[in-house]
Order: sequence, then structure tokens, then C-alpha cells
Amino acid sequence: MNRAELLDRIGGGLIVSCQAGTGHALRDTATIARLARAAADGGAVAVRCGGVGGLDDVAAVRAAVDVPMIGLTKQGRDPVFITPTVDAARAVARCGADVVALDGTVRPRPDGAPLAASIDAVHELGALVMADVATVQDGLRAAAAGADLLATTLSGYTAETAGLTGADLALVTALCNGAPDLPVVAEGRYHSPDVAAAAIRAGATAVVVGTAITDPTWITRSFAHAVTQAGPGPTHPIDLRGQP
Repeated sequence: MNRAELLDRIGGGLIVSCQAGTGHALRDTATIARLARAAADGGAVAVRCGGVGGLDDVAAVRAAVDVPMIGLTKQGRDPVFITPTVDAARAVARCGADVVALDGTVRPRPDGAPLAASIDAVHELGALVMADVATVQDGLRAAAAGADLLATTLSGYTAETAGLTGADLALVTALCNGAPDLPVVAEGRYHSPDVAAAAIRAGATAVVVGTAITDPTWITRSFAHAVTQAGPGPTHPIDLRGQP
């Protein structure tokens, strides 16, 4: 799949991230594959998967869905841990990912290789690269290294962006302006349909939503907090006549 074909599939749409970390109730490869199928059935134009589940999740999701798949691994404890090495990038591409997501920040990579080496390795295997970035500078560097798409995934998760809360719509706009030739995918803390729609209006090609769709623990906690914080309200009689 080339970039034009991918954009034709995902443009203006919702990408659902299907991941679960160690210790999570959904941390099971078969479960992740079913989440991906459910997301595709619900209208997701693509899915993002892998992460802690690694190559097993990527392969299982590839077998489960026909929509474009963005694959990644999460390895180690270094600041750069999203598909952090050339070998990791190759492995994800070989599992059938249409797009390999990897850390596209300016931080040094654990194998010491430049970002361009991972991008070139993925391209050699016929897949595309989504560079997960935190700043405009990251995005410009990733674009120069040959990335096919930029994603705002790491905004709020690097030393220079720590403390940011909520979706970083400003970064979406800045990347669209700074790298107008590359698609920009909004990702990171898009926790409501309204905010996801705002990203498209800000210029994003597509929006990735994960937690708010695929993490029932987070969703339940959000509802539980709202309910417990509401406190007692006025009591109104309930008319149950005619009710089953």
C-alpha cells in the first residue's frame, strides 16, 4: 500500500488504538484481535496495535481485520521505547503492518542508529512509517528523515512537553503548517467525539482514539467518578405505571 492509497482509506476518519498493557484485564492477544474487529465493525478506518503485546498482537490483528493496520512494539525502559530500533521496525513490518509507528522525537535511540535508518528499513520492506512526535521540531526532523505520516502521539510524554493535559490541537495545526506535504494524524488524549472532531477541523488527516473506546477500566472509572462526585440531588417521585 502506498501513501496515496493509505490516505484514500483513512482520510477524514477514525483510527482506533487496540492495546492493553501488562496487568490489564484485557492483556490477551486474542482479546486485542476481537477489539480490533469490533472497532472495524464500528467504522474505524484503520487500527493501531502492538505495543506491550508486541508482534503477537500485530500478527493477530492483521489476521482479524481488513482495514489498514498501524503496528508498533513497546520495548525497554529508555525514553525511546516505541518501535525503538531498526530491528524492531523491520520485525513489525514483516508481521504485515501497512504502517509502522515509531518514536520520531529528537531523542537518541537505544541502538544508536539515526531515525532515518529505521525509516529506510521499513520502506525497503514495502511499508510506510508514522513518526510519533511531541513537537514541531520533532516533526520537521522526522519529515526530513523520510517519514510518511506524522502523529502527535508523544505530546505531553517527553521532558519538554511534560505537564500538558488534554488533546494538543495546537500541535496538530502547527505540524500542518510546518510540514504541509505530510499527513498529520492527531493522537493523544482524544477522549470525546467533540475533541476528535475538533482535530479534523484543525487540519488532521485522521484521529487516533484508544483509551476512550477500548479501555473499559478507564471508561468505568470515568463514569464511577462522575456518579460518586454528583452527590444526592432533589428527590422526585417516580411513576412506574405502565412500565414493565
